[in-house]
Amino acid sequence: MASAAEQLARNLSFSTFSKAKALQQRIWFTLGALLVYRLGTFIPVPGIDPDAFRATFEQSQQGIIGMFNMFAGGAVERMAIFALNLIPYITASIVIQVIATASPRLEALKKEGEQGRRKLNQYTRYLAVVFCAVQAYGIAIGLEGSQGVVLEPGWIFRFSTVVSLVGGTMFLMWLGEQITARGVGNGISLIIFAGIVANLPGTVVQTLELSRTGALPAWAGIGLLVLAVLVIGVIVFFERAQRRLLIQYPKRQVGNKMFQGDTSHLPLKLNTAGVIPVIFGSSLLLLPATIASFAAQGNASGWLTTVTALLGRGQPLYLALFAFFIIFFAFFYTAIVFNPTETADNLKRSGGFIPGIRPGERTAAHIDYVLTRITVVGAAYLTIVALIPEVLVSQLTVSQFIGGTSLLIMVTVTLDTISQIQSHLIAQQYEGLVKRSRLGGGKRR
Repeated sequence: MASAAEQLARNLSFSTFSKAKALQQRIWFTLGALLVYRLGTFIPVPGIDPDAFRATFEQSQQGIIGMFNMFAGGAVERMAIFALNLIPYITASIVIQVIATASPRLEALKKEGEQGRRKLNQYTRYLAVVFCAVQAYGIAIGLEGSQGVVLEPGWIFRFSTVVSLVGGTMFLMWLGEQITARGVGNGISLIIFAGIVANLPGTVVQTLELSRTGALPAWAGIGLLVLAVLVIGVIVFFERAQRRLLIQYPKRQVGNKMFQGDTSHLPLKLNTAGVIPVIFGSSLLLLPATIASFAAQGNASGWLTTVTALLGRGQPLYLALFAFFIIFFAFFYTAIVFNPTETADNLKRSGGFIPGIRPGERTAAHIDYVLTRITVVGAAYLTIVALIPEVLVSQLTVSQFIGGTSLLIMVTVTLDTISQIQSHLIAQQYEGLVKRSRLGGGKRR
């Protein structure tokens, strides 16, 4: 028998959405914020020659710079103030979360609730500024090393570039937090999602044009489109997959009445971490590789060129590190967002138990065992979806945007946003039912 929430979800319609004024305001706010972000990707950093930089970018867009440009929504190819996007902030979040697992002080802050979370966010912002400044300065040095890109090289250009790029990233951090608080969906993920989607039509046209001119075999172009559809289907299937643990509640007596025991399920998602492992893994690869790639423009025979080549798209080292980061963060982030011990304690307090498992520590160990096994499958799924298209696309020398990483981010963020919209609509239906029940009760009296 379907639950009350499932029955309400089935009854959702356009009329329900038209009555949700608060939800409509949240959606309009989200769209407006994303529009502001897209406008910022067209504001260039002062002091550069756009034509000269575009020529330099075209020489390296198939490598790691092309992937960074994907996350930045095309801001890199225009060297806009949002060129760094949210990569420094994501990297800082990774570092803080890793340190929090080993630092008793930060671990205590995590348990202090909202106040502790704000303190950790403040530390993350400070660290993001440091990462952003270092990365921006490396980009400024790389731009000066490129022939004819910088109009007036020197410390003034470096300072203005660092200020512009750091300010752009800080603004995106604030904008993402506003979307999360006042809009719909996760603001950080939606900003990355918007950048990928904005470049998707041009990528499809480019792929079709390569097939038309013969630069890409016709069978390869059709195969890539079919592969993209199959990957989307696989992503939807695995993101919806759950392992449900049966939970039973004993009989209870209230007064002279005996109530039968109830049963429910504890849903464990196959991919609890979502798209976070892929974003985190990409961010850690992009941080050093971006600086090396830009700086190598002025030092073609140095070790920076070697680093850029080794971390190039489709290279063995790049694929190995990417796979390692995805698997690591799949387990790491799952351990952060889901605590088996806390779940077992909550079940014990409410009288629930898993059949055949003793409440308490045994239940926590069983949940952890099941969660570990399904996380292995989830990590393998993320790795395959992210890497297999990367290998095929790199061999065909086409754009990065149709790779598994971009499809995974787009589909996952879309599913998460739709789920939040449905939650808002269900909450509104509950409120409407409560109001009608109160009015009905008043009339009967």
